[in-house]
Amino acid sequence: MMKTTIRRAVAADCSRMLELVQELAAYENAAGEVTIDVEAFCQSGFGPNPVWWAFVAEVEGHIVAFALYYIRFSTWKGERMYLEDIITTQAFRGKGIGAGLMEALIAEARLKNYSAICWQVLEWNKPAINFYKKYNARFDGEWLNVVMDV
Repeated sequence: MMKTTIRRAVAADCSRMLELVQELAAYENAAGEVTIDVEAFCQSGFGPNPVWWAFVAEVEGHIVAFALYYIRFSTWKGERMYLEDIITTQAFRGKGIGAGLMEALIAEARLKNYSAICWQVLEWNKPAINFYKKYNARFDGEWLNVVMDV
């Protein structure tokens, strides 16, 4: 049985985390869509005004997964954790690592008294949908995603 360590991400993890982002983009058929570089990625999480936080999962000292979140504010519900990405490298999927990261996120949300954890999932990503259903997540078909490039 492999020993997995879940810990808070540190700046030195950013390069590996960005590699996992690239792997996710390839899985989602969007490999060319990742435009952030490691310096900007690291600055956004570990500069003087961080806008994201993360947990990483290590097996034998090697990062195999991470969960990255930021704070979203609802005028109706207050502060909420927004899970931007939970990524496990393909070779380690199905081994409970994602569950370990979800438990860390849930504990963090409770500790910080966030009203909920929110995220998006692609409708064709059945393995992810089935994973989230284990946590009794509610899927909202009413709202549309909106993006405006600036």
